[in-house]
Amino acid sequence: MANSGLQILGFALALLGLIGLIIGTILPQWKMSAYVGDNIITAVAMYEGLWMSCAFQSTGQIQCKVYDSILQLNSALQATRALMIVAIIVTVAGLGVACMGMKCTTCGADDKTKKSKIAMTGGIILLIGSLCSIVACSWYAHDIIQAFYNPFTPVNTKYEFGSAIFIAWAGAFLVIIGGAMLAASCPRGKSVSASKYPRAPSSTGKEYV
Repeated sequence: MANSGLQILGFALALLGLIGLIIGTILPQWKMSAYVGDNIITAVAMYEGLWMSCAFQSTGQIQCKVYDSILQLNSALQATRALMIVAIIVTVAGLGVACMGMKCTTCGADDKTKKSKIAMTGGIILLIGSLCSIVACSWYAHDIIQAFYNPFTPVNTKYEFGSAIFIAWAGAFLVIIGGAMLAASCPRGKSVSASKYPRAPSSTGKEYV
């Protein structure tokens, strides 16, 4: 039977990962302006996220603008948006299923084997959610790298990785670890103990017909 401590640890890690995914999705620092080339302007730092773009001035002022139209966004940004939302929804669903199957909870069936199967199902759902978030972050990062090394990209419009993408990556890996721990709750078949069925006493006497 699965260890309840392992289930609690996996649930806690997955919950922390979910918080990281939500924070990373909301923050606008998915990519930040790269200071490359001869003309370096550090008075204003430009950040772009999934929902808005912001300008951080050296005086401490912050100006943010929400994207006006979804159709004007590139395919990488639209796909990252969709995958991150799907990842958060799937992760929440996985945590709900795993909570019903954990040994420390009273909800669900009283059969411990059945509860372990439910916890294992929740772990698999969490793994699917983390996979969606990793694909989203990697896709967005690939788009940043391509634009950065593209010789036709103007120097003042080149970007590099921001802090939000690292937070989302970290949250995804936490969900992977937590989901793997919960998926390890798969009940193993028990071998029939020899003591359960006692052997018939051997006959030492002679048999009579």
